[in-house]
Amino acid sequence: MAEVVLNGISKSYGDQVALENVSLTIPDGSFVVLLGPTGAGKTTTLRMVSGLDQPDNGEILINGQAVNKWTPAQRNVAMVFQQYSLYPHLTVRDNLAFPLRSPILKTPADEITRKVNDVAEVLQISHKLDNKATALSGGEMQRVSIGRALVRNPDIFLMDEPLSSLDAKLRSDLRIELKRIQSSLGATMLYVTHDQVEAMTMATHVGVLDHGKLVQFGTPREIYEDPVSIYSASRLGTPKINVLPADLFGATPAGAVSIGLRPEHIRTGEGLAGQVTRVEHLGDQTRVHLRVQTHDVITLADVHTTAKVGDEMLISPQNPLYFNAQGGRVK
Repeated sequence: MAEVVLNGISKSYGDQVALENVSLTIPDGSFVVLLGPTGAGKTTTLRMVSGLDQPDNGEILINGQAVNKWTPAQRNVAMVFQQYSLYPHLTVRDNLAFPLRSPILKTPADEITRKVNDVAEVLQISHKLDNKATALSGGEMQRVSIGRALVRNPDIFLMDEPLSSLDAKLRSDLRIELKRIQSSLGATMLYVTHDQVEAMTMATHVGVLDHGKLVQFGTPREIYEDPVSIYSASRLGTPKINVLPADLFGATPAGAVSIGLRPEHIRTGEGLAGQVTRVEHLGDQTRVHLRVQTHDVITLADVHTTAKVGDEMLISPQNPLYFNAQGGRVK
């Protein structure tokens, strides 16, 4: 695998700025997730690394070599798209073997057979090798799509929301599978998603993008516990962080305009009164929705809570985060 470095990458499409001076190091063997909403610049970053698009400014290095002028084929990267992009008339075996039959790779027939069988075993689709792609389920098709990338042994895997078109159960299963594969291979992966659950469960590092700017980069835990802004804080966590007036609970640090409270960082039984507006029993946890003065707040309660709509509940902050008028972190 390889370390990939982006130095000051910028890209515009006409008047629209897609990336603005993005610098990022993807460590060798890491699973880096780019997180942000539509239009944040995630896919554009992926296309810069792959060579499908060229940056207006900046440099891209793979294994210490500048690759700006290299074609996608020369960069030895493998890309998995949101849609399966399989050849429907070919079997699973031939779909997996297709990249290896490229005149650039010139892979011997016996090695193609070995690699296809190895990848099929890793992805648990060996029993489907002789099936046509059209005879597969959605999850199996996406496994084949991922397998076509795995057979290549590239320097880096690029994945553009590969699980977003699957149902919830398949997404959950393939999240576990992808992380297992990445760990066992020691693969370097750059993965794009807007789904914070994917970022929290799979990533070794998360890059938070906002309108083409990289606003924070770190481990999922670092970004969750120590966000640099309201924007970063809101990218991770379910339910989302509560953002309230800083003085709602009393004294505040200098410059603070907002207080951010994760649902699990609200102490119940003392403090400010709120009225219960909704109770969600989710099995492993219970979410309680409150109306505190004119503000909506979500907190967590004991799974056996007897709280019901209309009850009064006292709350106070624990481990609060404070932000200024621009949304930047104060404390």
